[in-house]
Amino acid sequence: MFLRMIRGTLFRQWKKMIMIAFTIALGASLASAMLSVMLDVGDKVNQELKTYGANIMVVPKEASVIGDLYELEGEENASAYLKEEDLGKIKTIFWAFNIVDFAPFTNVTGQTADGSEIDIVGSWYSHHMELPTGEQLDAGMESLRSWWELKEGSWLNEQTASQNDNGAMIGVTLAQRLGLGVGDTLHIKGKANELDFKIVGIYDAGGEEDQKLFTYLHNAQALSSLDGRINSIEVSAITTPDNELAELATKNGPSSLTVSQYEKWYCTAYASSICWQIQEAIPDCVASPVRQVADSEGAILEKTQLLMILITILSLIGAALGICNLVTATVMERSQEIGLMKAIGAQNGSISLLVLTEIFITAIIGGVAGFFAGFGFAQIIGHSVFGSAIEFRVMVVPIVAVLVVVVTLIGCIPAIRMLLGLRPTEVLHGK
Repeated sequence: MFLRMIRGTLFRQWKKMIMIAFTIALGASLASAMLSVMLDVGDKVNQELKTYGANIMVVPKEASVIGDLYELEGEENASAYLKEEDLGKIKTIFWAFNIVDFAPFTNVTGQTADGSEIDIVGSWYSHHMELPTGEQLDAGMESLRSWWELKEGSWLNEQTASQNDNGAMIGVTLAQRLGLGVGDTLHIKGKANELDFKIVGIYDAGGEEDQKLFTYLHNAQALSSLDGRINSIEVSAITTPDNELAELATKNGPSSLTVSQYEKWYCTAYASSICWQIQEAIPDCVASPVRQVADSEGAILEKTQLLMILITILSLIGAALGICNLVTATVMERSQEIGLMKAIGAQNGSISLLVLTEIFITAIIGGVAGFFAGFGFAQIIGHSVFGSAIEFRVMVVPIVAVLVVVVTLIGCIPAIRMLLGLRPTEVLHGK
């Protein structure tokens, strides 16, 4: 009998049930889309922010005075260097797959033919690496300095260059001062050797780097007999915004954490934990976050996620109000039917259960349709905003299911209160 009454109501009031299902589907679709994007947006935003440079700096211990574990202060010690052979160890840390790019730097000075002194920087340019993990990585300046504007020529390319290639890229300010263009040769005398650099590109970095000459790492090392030695490493890593735990580890050091806190901190991709792991992998180095970049990443990510949460909450509130109006109208239309059931002995609990069962069957249909529609909407957002698909997250399913149940219950509360207040004698007499 119970099932026959439910079936009869669903078919008799199919238009209102479709409207209820549609309202729930709208709320569920927005919730599904926003939650899918929110859970995936961290990696997407971090990937986008990687185009603005490295967020971790690695230097020798002797090159600075350590103010605390992750903040470096002091002046560079010219005799301190890292070993080039240790560079691959960066990709052996626990969060190796979060390291998306890195490049070493050797900084030297040299004299031009007219005796003027210039800064020369040796680094990697699309340096191909075959890692023990099976991963392949093309690391270097071309991606770390993607915002540089190439005025003339091209980027240096290690994959097509020979070991004796003396190619160089020159900053636009230095090129104007020396009167050089692409194809010209610049003779440089270093502390140990002299080299003739062929200009292959002129770049505009928009800062002090415009006054420097960038070349291959081995060329800068050769000028000052620094074979296998580097001054610093810039690392671009996907990180998680800092919270209280990360701030505690940064301020007081990992040794101040309890065992459980340390495990959680170490196994979360905070900038500080990645720095700590780099220090474990590379001997005699200090790794520190570039705070301007790391803090900006966290702030942008938090604001983006907050926006997604607010949109989800507002959509669910709208769905609850819509359900409230539709269910209340349904109960009002069925007031005589409900009054008759009460008159022949039906209890408030059984009548309420009947109405709620009808609404929840409709809610399930609307929720399922809304979930899939929302995931499709999330893909549109992913491709239009980030240029890639949004990954399916299993945890979104139970979250959306719980939200649909809660919103449906909240929307039914006024109607159930009205139902409980109906008096058979008044309703059946048309009052």
